[in-house]
Order: sequence, then C-alpha cells, then structure tokens
Amino acid sequence: MKLKYAVGMVALILLFGCNKIKKTYPESIHLMLKNPIATDREAAIFLGVDELQQHGSEFNPKAFIVMAGSGEIPSQANDLNHDGNPDQIVFVTRLAGNESKEAEIRYAKNGVIKHDYPKRTQAELSVKVGGHFVDHVYEGGTFQNVQSLHVPPEHTDHSFYIRYEGPGWESDKVGYRFYLDWRNAIDIFGKKTSKMVLQNVGQDGFESYHEMADWGMDILKVGESLGIGSIGQWLDDRAERVAVTDSVFCEIVSNGPVQSQIRTHYYGWKTGFSVYDLVSDLSITAGSRMTRNELQITGNPPNLCTGIVKDDSAQVIQLSGASWSAFATWGKQSLAGDDLGMAVLYENDKLIEKTEDAFSHVVVLRPEDGRLMYYFLAAWVQEPGGVKTKDEFVEYLETVLVCLDAPVQVMVD
Repeated sequence: MKLKYAVGMVALILLFGCNKIKKTYPESIHLMLKNPIATDREAAIFLGVDELQQHGSEFNPKAFIVMAGSGEIPSQANDLNHDGNPDQIVFVTRLAGNESKEAEIRYAKNGVIKHDYPKRTQAELSVKVGGHFVDHVYEGGTFQNVQSLHVPPEHTDHSFYIRYEGPGWESDKVGYRFYLDWRNAIDIFGKKTSKMVLQNVGQDGFESYHEMADWGMDILKVGESLGIGSIGQWLDDRAERVAVTDSVFCEIVSNGPVQSQIRTHYYGWKTGFSVYDLVSDLSITAGSRMTRNELQITGNPPNLCTGIVKDDSAQVIQLSGASWSAFATWGKQSLAGDDLGMAVLYENDKLIEKTEDAFSHVVVLRPEDGRLMYYFLAAWVQEPGGVKTKDEFVEYLETVLVCLDAPVQVMVD
C-alpha cells in the first residue's frame, strides 16, 4: 500500500505541475528534433522568432518555456539587434544516437516571465571607471562590467584599463579572451571547474591569471601569432592580424545560461593597400568547447585567414569530413607545461590553402558575399573529465566533424 501511495502522490505532483505550466503558458508550438547520426550529442537549437510566429502568430519570446516530456529544458531569448524585442530563442538538449525527440514551446501571449536557470555560459567586458589615462596608462579607478565599449584612442596593450585586456567568454568547459587593442589575438583560459569563473579573473592583480589558481589559468602564449582562431588576412606570405583600424566598438550581445555572444566592429581596418569594415560575432554554447566566429566584411577581400600558434612541442593533426575539416595541434604546449589540444574547423568549400608563417599555422579561407564562418576550440588535460591523450583528442575532433556535417534536424508545427 505504501508503494501505491507513493506512486500515486508522484502522479498527482506531476499532474499538478503540468496543469500549472499549461495555466501559466496556455499556448504551444510543437517541435520534433531528429539526430541523424549514430553518435550521442548535446546540441544547441536556434529558432528565429519570425519562424515561430508563423506557427503561433502570437508567440511571445518574453514569456515562454521549452519542455520535453515532463521536463523543462533551460532556454533563453536573444535580442540580436538590441531593439528591445528578442528575435531568436536557443536551448541545448541531449539526443541519443539516431534519436527523435518531441519537444514543446509553451508561451503566454502577453507579459514577461523570467527564469533562473543554472549558468553554463558567460560573456563579459570589464573596464576601469573613476580614473584617467596618463600616457596611455590608466591610473586609479575600479573595474566595472559594461555592456559595450567604444575603445578610447588612448588605450593600447598594457594600459591597465580593461580587465584581462579584453572581453572574455566561457562555457562550462573552457574560457577565451581576446586582446581589445592592436594585437587583436585570441587566448585561452584553461578551467579546472565547470563553474563560471571570468567574473573573478584579473580582480586580484592585472596579470594574476598567469599563475595557477583553483579555477585554472591562462594557458596559451600568443605572442605575435594568431593564438587560437584569431582573424587575419594572408598577405605577403604572412598572417596580418586586425591591427590598424580607425576605431573599434565591442558589445556583449548575449550573456545567458545556455549561450553567450560578443560582437566587435572594426572600422577602417587597414591591411596592405586596402581598407575594410569588419564585424566579428563570437559565440559559445553550454557544454561546448567550440567558439563560433561569424564574420561580415565590406570590400570583397581576396581572403581572410585564421590559425593556431606554432609550438615545437606540438604535433599537427589534420582531419577531413564531408563538408567540414579540422586543422589541429596536440602536445605539451600549455603554459602549465602539460597537454593542450587546439583546433580550427572550417568548411571545405571555403579553403584556399593551408600554410604557415614564422609564428602560426595558417588556414586561408574565401569569404562569400562578404561573409565567412568558422569554429575554433581548445581541450586542456586539466578540465574535469577532459581529453587526456592525443588519441582521445583525435576521436573528439572526429565526433565534432560528424556533428557539423549532420546538424540536428528541427521540424516546427
């Protein structure tokens, strides 16, 4: 009798919860998610608000919930153009190999309902306020997070103005930053925890993150290289980073529990005899090591390039898939003196050549109609449950390529 009673109580609780959800979110849109490959995966699903409103004309991206079975899936709405109206929703869900999963977006036609999901991604930009520049060095002041920044002309490398020298973004796997100055190169924060850590990095000394802490440390020596996944142009047999510009504007587009994004506008990028305006959108999703970099550029450049810093301790790995390929390195190339894997992932039909200069392994790519997209990633041995060997890293990259070649299929009705 006790067992029947307990089962009955659970059923009543589930029914009560289901009824409460339907009362709060009376409208619904049905989804069918299909994993077309035999590999288990955790996938980010992006849906445009316009698309959803074709199936639910009064869909309200300010008051919705995503459900699968009786469980809620953490989600967020993104306002990509900052007009006050979200234009995209995103959620991350696990799918077994070849699994088809039904999901439901429930919503209220009016109002705003906020959620408090566990934070698995973060993006931030922190600058000093209350002080002033003296000969390109910022004196006094305290750090404060900002939503956006027009980089002041006085700012350069080691100005002590921007915390850890640029914007940062992270998932529960790994963190990244790039130098928001003439260097414009991307660096890696290796994490020994799945918790969000960037809010504490650089608070106890300008370069304290170069020493091992409980959370991890800066694990990449960038120097004059492309670091990992930095933007450049292949010119005169070398990769020229985005160094000389008229002005730079950087903004945090989203800082959510399952996806975070940083957008940077480079106005008047001078390279060779040409001048371009360039926009870079860097984003990361929960459970992923990969950063997606979407570029828009004016002026029809002959190429853009990216790559990985050269290190004598690292082995080069090249893998090809049906539509995507990976250029990677593995070895004792971290500043902690242990194994680190890095990779750039690119579409095969965009490849011009793979080459190198004095500092970097370089992948030269062809923009199409002023657009280019690629991924980069880092896998450090000290991550909790991380990749420990070269063979594991290769297996991981092979899985990544299979997933890129076969995205999750989403049907909305």
